[in-house]
Parts: sequence; structure tokens; C-alpha cells
Amino acid sequence: MAKAEDGKASPRGWLLKTEPDSYSFKDLEREGKTVWDGVTNNLALRNIRNIKKGDQLLIYHTGNEKAVAGLAEAVSPAYPDPKANDPKLVVFDIKPKKRAANAVTLADIKQIHEMAGSDLVRLPRLSVVPLTEKEWQRITKLAGL
Repeated sequence: MAKAEDGKASPRGWLLKTEPDSYSFKDLEREGKTVWDGVTNNLALRNIRNIKKGDQLLIYHTGNEKAVAGLAEAVSPAYPDPKANDPKLVVFDIKPKKRAANAVTLADIKQIHEMAGSDLVRLPRLSVVPLTEKEWQRITKLAGL
């Protein structure tokens, strides 16, 4: 596994959380591409800065669904948010790849022993979550991706 800027192992992929009433995977499919913005949490912004063009992304619906909805791809590296006057705020562009065949819920994820230490489980409010190779494989297999 490659090393990230902070010296830790690079993630296999990322999980991005969105409220489906505000922006859903279906919206992403309809638009074909979007700017992933609106993130202000420092750890989530640090994670965005580590996302590279071509990285694979699971789109996870929060709210009442609490489930993986689909697979997307980063089509740009992080760049300063053009709508913000704060250089700390970064965004990146994504495109949809495939809708999940099966919704993988948070309850399903919490049942996976290997996920107990994941930021997805440990930090439930974190909106941009790195996933290890094992975490990625388990979730994508369950989702039919």
C-alpha cells in the first residue's frame, strides 16, 4: 500500500456522505459530474486534500437511508473552493460510475468485524472517510459493485 503525505498507508478508496434530500447519487447520475463542496470539517478537508484524480469513491446517503448508494470517481484533485473566500476550503470534481445493486446500510457495516476501527464507525459525523483495502473490498462486495 502506498504512503500518503502524512506517512500513513494510503486508503484503497473513499466514502463520501451526502444527505439525499440535498444531493443524491441519482442527482449525480443525472448531472454526469459535480463539484463535491460544502465540506468544512478540518479532518474531512484533510481527507479531501489526499484524494487524487482517479480515486474510487463510495457515495453514502445519510439521513433516513444510511446506506451506500453508488460508486463514483474523482475526476480532479482537490482545489480551492471558488465560491469561498477561505483558502482552507477545498473541493474536487466527481463523476458517477455505477449504482449499488444492494444498499449496504450502516447497520450492515457495523456487523463487519474489520470495520470496528474504521473512521466510518468511530467518527459517524465525518463526511469524507478513507477506507482500507479490506474495508473497501467488503463494502463493495456487499453492494454488488
